[in-house]
Amino acid sequence: MDYRLLPKIELHLHLDCSLSYKVVQQINPAVSYDEYYHSFVAPPRCTDLVDYLKRAVKGFELMQTKEQLRLVTLDLFEQLKADNVIYAEIRFAPLLHQANGLTPAEVVETVNDAYTEGKTLTGIEGGLILCTLRHYTEEQSMETVQLVKQFRGTNVLAFDMAGDEAGYPVAAHIKAFRFAKDNGIPCTCHGGEAKGPESVWEILDHFHPTRIGHGVRSAEDKQLLDHLVKKDIHLEVCPTSNIQTNIFEAVELHAADKIYRHGVSMSINTDARTVTPVTLSSEYNKLQDVFNWEKAHFLRCNLEGIRHSFTNEQVKLKIAAQIRAAYESETPV
Repeated sequence: MDYRLLPKIELHLHLDCSLSYKVVQQINPAVSYDEYYHSFVAPPRCTDLVDYLKRAVKGFELMQTKEQLRLVTLDLFEQLKADNVIYAEIRFAPLLHQANGLTPAEVVETVNDAYTEGKTLTGIEGGLILCTLRHYTEEQSMETVQLVKQFRGTNVLAFDMAGDEAGYPVAAHIKAFRFAKDNGIPCTCHGGEAKGPESVWEILDHFHPTRIGHGVRSAEDKQLLDHLVKKDIHLEVCPTSNIQTNIFEAVELHAADKIYRHGVSMSINTDARTVTPVTLSSEYNKLQDVFNWEKAHFLRCNLEGIRHSFTNEQVKLKIAAQIRAAYESETPV
């Protein structure tokens, strides 16, 4: 089945981890393809999440001016269009882009404007998620979540925490997530990736997000899976990325199928399109080959994805209708 022909939802996608060689060449023509491949793309298996994240540094180093931010954002829209993604929530950490003097607000404004431009050019719906990072201070997390509030009503939709899950506790970020809850800001949060189900429990207890980025190690705890179903918590699952970060030894051992069969709300995502050199179409084909997933599986994942997206109800209804029409069609793909 050619999944490139089917429309898709992408909820978990990092802007600074998705620079194509084309846009890297635009920004810095001195970067050879060999350098790009070895510095921007993670190997099939890293030591751990921290090792994987080293490749992201190369991305955000080239995203320090307004024009660079614009080029990278529009480049990602081109990639999404080619992959037939019709709804995408793109995340980034504004505080990573200040090396050349931009303020965090200028960073968000620039990416927001570029998102509007990309949406106009491609017709792709969606929005932006602003990330704090695990190693940030309480003040930095508060600065990030306050940017979400400041840009409410634009393409900025929600708040997230990413970064070194195993290396840093949640304490420094409780205040920011409480601020989000008090101000009606939707939240997702990376968890259950570099640490086990206890990390997911900790995030749910302290942050109360409606989605978990990755969350795949929830499969190690049946009580947690039951809780996710009961509370309708959505998992943003990124299969190949989880192999690269050494969570699972092979796709055949990945928890995606177990999570799906347990009835947990989940979607399939790339995480990154350069550090993890995949598309949603290639991820779908991989799950089809390994777990015998069919159109019905991806229909459910996409419908759950748009249901748990952070957009408005009008867009949700429109995108869900497009997904149903395509996946329920009798026309072979």
